[in-house]
Amino acid sequence: MRTATLILILLFLPFSAAAEQLPAPLSQSLKRAGLNEEHVGIFVQEVNAKTPVLAYGADRPLNPASTMKLLTTYVGLELLGPAFTWKTEFYAHGAIEREVLSGDLVIKGYGNPKLTLENFWLMLRELRQRGIRDIRGDLVLDRGYFMVLDTDPGQFDNEPQRPYNVAPDALLLNFKSIRLLFIPDSEKKTVKVVADPLQSQLEIVNGLTLIDEPCGEWKPKLVSDIQVTVMSTRITLNGGYPLGCGEQTWYVALFGHPQYVYSVFKELWQELGGTLKGAVREAETPAEARLIFSGESATLGEAVRDINKWSNNVMARQLFLTIGAEATQSPATAEQSAQAINQWLAQKGLQFPELVLENGAGLSRTERISAKHLGMLLIRAYQSPLMPELIASLPLIAVDGTMKKRLNGEDVTGRGHIKTGSLEDVRAIAGYMLDHKGRMMVVVCLVNHPRAGDAEPLQDALLQWVYQRK
Repeated sequence: MRTATLILILLFLPFSAAAEQLPAPLSQSLKRAGLNEEHVGIFVQEVNAKTPVLAYGADRPLNPASTMKLLTTYVGLELLGPAFTWKTEFYAHGAIEREVLSGDLVIKGYGNPKLTLENFWLMLRELRQRGIRDIRGDLVLDRGYFMVLDTDPGQFDNEPQRPYNVAPDALLLNFKSIRLLFIPDSEKKTVKVVADPLQSQLEIVNGLTLIDEPCGEWKPKLVSDIQVTVMSTRITLNGGYPLGCGEQTWYVALFGHPQYVYSVFKELWQELGGTLKGAVREAETPAEARLIFSGESATLGEAVRDINKWSNNVMARQLFLTIGAEATQSPATAEQSAQAINQWLAQKGLQFPELVLENGAGLSRTERISAKHLGMLLIRAYQSPLMPELIASLPLIAVDGTMKKRLNGEDVTGRGHIKTGSLEDVRAIAGYMLDHKGRMMVVVCLVNHPRAGDAEPLQDALLQWVYQRK
């Protein structure tokens, strides 16, 4: 018995040592980036194999940045189903006669992650077709599907106006963002700035000058000052705008959710020939209110593609909270969502003791997972009937999404579906690679270090090594 055990150990040790030893091209890339083993977690395994071909620092808990979206989207697909949709309901709280609503219009949100201006306009058009023109009461917003506390939008990185920092909301509209459109006029030598959607509380002070230069990095040439008060918001723009840029856009998030919804609703409703007499307020939908219309979002399968291809943090956070809301049938909190995901992992026999979830999007300093467990998740996902939905949502190397500009012209072009992740001090990749022999490989590389930005050559070398290996 002892002899048999010893033989098994001896057989296993050479493989284990090989799996943990970094191949020479990767070791050289690691050194050139100024990184050490403790800063990196790498895991590579064929989807049908029992053991990895490479596991280097794979057990170490690391910040995965946006590769954490793989966990959120896969669990969402499994728990909710790819055909899941989000509702946006419109209720009348009062009588309707001759196109006049003598009361309030209530909008109840269920966390639609992609309720755009176009979709919202179509919903309001449906309301008009159902016989409402004039609303004599208030616009009432029911945002109770999520229990989200007011947070500082600049808490993460001191960039409160960046759209990616928009907090999740049950009635999220157009990512709560305003598009500033810069339109140069070479004859008049001016730059027109247009805000869309137009907000009555927004004032733009345009001090831009048009300069005859190629475009390049145009935003740093602008000097912007944003002043927010209770009654209004002012954007002052100065500096030079290069003529070579043509028309450009800049997205900013300046208003609270209720104020934003109210302004957009009023603008679109007036364009449709309607009027709104009252103000905006928040409340639960009254029991006696009558449902007029229920709008429906695109499917989760479509939303997952937006989340992963373009690493949409706001949509990922909406999905994360939806998982908690649907699991508990109560207003969702981040803690409930994390608990629902951990319960699902346990049911699947996946034990990830190092896992730390904050918002499920990777836009976090505290979220953690190991390269090994992220790889195991991807292996389990490959064995799922929903595998095509997940893989199709990932960026294709040198083709689209966040991988479009990487490894162009290399033999790995189009051979891998890879999710990327990027934060200050973090660079990550995770996904699937079809190697030159037609074997489907799971690849994960997490790097946490102040010089993580120099790790992309290491990750690109890893993808090429996986593709070319014997």
